[in-house]
Amino acid sequence: MGMEITYASSSSRDLSSLSSSSSAMPASSTSTRPIKIIPLQHPNPDSSASSVPSMPAVFFSRWTSKIKSLTPAQWIQTFFPCYRWLSTYKWREFQVDLVAGTTVAIMLVPQAMSYAKLAGLHPIYGLYCGFVPVFVYAIFGSSRQLAIGPVALVSLLVSNVLGEIVNPSKELYTELAILLALMVGVLECILGLLRLGWIIRFISHSVISGFTTASAIVIALSQAKYFLGYDIERSSKIVPLIKSIIAGADKFSWPPFVMGSGILAILLVMKHLGKSRKHFRFLRAAGPLTGVVVGTTLVKIFHPSSISLVGDIPQGLPGFSIPKSFEYVKSLIPTAFLITGVAVLESVGIAKALAAKNGYELDSSQELFGLGLSNIFGSFFSAYPSTGSFSRSAVNNESGARTGLSGIVTGIIMGCSLLFLTRVFESIPQCALAAIVISAVMGLVDYKEAFFLWRVDKKDFILWTITSIATLFLSIEIGVLIGVGVSLAFVIHESANPHIAVLGRLPGTTVYRNIQQYPEAYTYNGIVIVRIDAPIYFANISFIKDRLREYEVDVDKSIKRGPEVERIYFVILEMAPITYVDSSAVQALKDLHHEYKSRDIQIAISNPNREVLLTLSKAGVVELIGKEWYFVRVHDAVQVCLQHVQSLNQMPKDSDTLPDNNVSFFQRMLKRREEDSVLAALESGDRKPLTSKNSSPESEPLLNRKP
Repeated sequence: MGMEITYASSSSRDLSSLSSSSSAMPASSTSTRPIKIIPLQHPNPDSSASSVPSMPAVFFSRWTSKIKSLTPAQWIQTFFPCYRWLSTYKWREFQVDLVAGTTVAIMLVPQAMSYAKLAGLHPIYGLYCGFVPVFVYAIFGSSRQLAIGPVALVSLLVSNVLGEIVNPSKELYTELAILLALMVGVLECILGLLRLGWIIRFISHSVISGFTTASAIVIALSQAKYFLGYDIERSSKIVPLIKSIIAGADKFSWPPFVMGSGILAILLVMKHLGKSRKHFRFLRAAGPLTGVVVGTTLVKIFHPSSISLVGDIPQGLPGFSIPKSFEYVKSLIPTAFLITGVAVLESVGIAKALAAKNGYELDSSQELFGLGLSNIFGSFFSAYPSTGSFSRSAVNNESGARTGLSGIVTGIIMGCSLLFLTRVFESIPQCALAAIVISAVMGLVDYKEAFFLWRVDKKDFILWTITSIATLFLSIEIGVLIGVGVSLAFVIHESANPHIAVLGRLPGTTVYRNIQQYPEAYTYNGIVIVRIDAPIYFANISFIKDRLREYEVDVDKSIKRGPEVERIYFVILEMAPITYVDSSAVQALKDLHHEYKSRDIQIAISNPNREVLLTLSKAGVVELIGKEWYFVRVHDAVQVCLQHVQSLNQMPKDSDTLPDNNVSFFQRMLKRREEDSVLAALESGDRKPLTSKNSSPESEPLLNRKP
């Protein structure tokens, strides 16, 4: 069975029109076999521009069509996500939700008081923070396992910013904490309604890990005063804290230190057993309550005067009140944004992970809206900012929570605690609450992440280190800003210096890949194939032009095929990865074309996407370079350019030959057959003509078909 060798070419159907030097070459050089073409469709700039709707129009049409397609049940689910699980709730699941909600409440009561103390507030406000927001989130939140309430990191942020405005002993301090909850709630609702949660993606995981690690260290040191028995300076920086601890060493009291250390040891052991042994999972949730019970029992038995107690706690549920002191809103805005960022990164991340684990979908925007409403309503009932807790959410999920009903159970138990158990809480030692805080934040010290980043990506390790050091020594807000700034600088640097690869042909295929990744790939003399793996815009066009000039001079060290030529005649740009070009890139392509033209180099474009091709067409770049130099595939471009290089290489030898009209018909047929063999050899990457007796195993025609 014979084999027909066919060619894939550019969008032009007349190959002879591609050569600007065809008239100067002998007829025998320009005679070619029929070429089968894969046409590249060139858009009409005028018709395309009018047919493509604008982005606002597309967004509006999608939004309106989505609204029209909603059923009444879907409308209810949009405003009340709890309807999703209420409509399909099976009452045999009530037992597991009841157990999970009770377990979380046992954990939340002592943690809430501990975190309120960390925030510089009276312990009762921690209990308030774990009451109304929990009910609101169960109705409007989309996660079924997320446990919200006070958390250590947010409490530290509240303490840090409010401590610089007013003394914690004054009533204004509490008013500002409640106002901060309202501001955070409004910001979260705005982000949810406008679906702007993606903005927080600019904060990388390395920044968050470094920030939380440093914050955990600061939190632990800030609780040292309850262990040591004397006051230390209130600060979010590590140096003043350590100086203050050392300066007051002569006031050290051993009873709170012994009790606090003992309770901390109990908590850590129970936490470890709860994580490592399935049969002891309940110990993880029971740890905080155990610490409180042990501490209170010891105080009741020994009555140590050197151990400070929680003291009076108001009994009853919080009353409704509007937040006050709105004149301080301006000074609270940076912290409100920071707390909102923490809520988005931590809460939404935890909620998504739990949703995937339990087999249901979660809408990030709805989640933000639910968190926002829980903070807004919480501020009306004397709560400071709340968000999702990693530890309590994990316990809630491990306890078997199936729906948001577990959150309602938690809220009911918190309400009962406020009504009936506040007298019991008065005898809790402060060192026990401090031990609960330290036990909780020790898990945030993510040193394993640092080792992982060192092995995987040194750049991310540097980012983690910078964020940690800045947070420890400057402040939490400055640390986050520096971390985000450095991460954005890395992004800008990567964008302005995109990856550019020289491509070669893989043996036995028509596939072209990076020659550094595939050393067996070979290139062709006189042709350089370049792939730019990024959008081309004003920030990186200068770098791209410089690299292209370098490739023209010193292309690569790979295997060379094709006719022997001394310089580059064609530069093929593989544009498949390029998703966007701006006006600066268009102008740069024009300049590059003129620069190459002055040195007798032709640009060829391979596989541009529709939007890029439309932009080039509107700017006149398609006509400037020539439609015949736009190709469907890299292989199409290589074939056409290779024929031109072969023609240029044969010109000196053909200049001494006789004209075709003086050659016999038989001689012309023999020469035609020889040229066909040469072209087949060029396509295969073999410089030697193919013969039937000695066929190279590396011969690879572009498209092989059986007749």
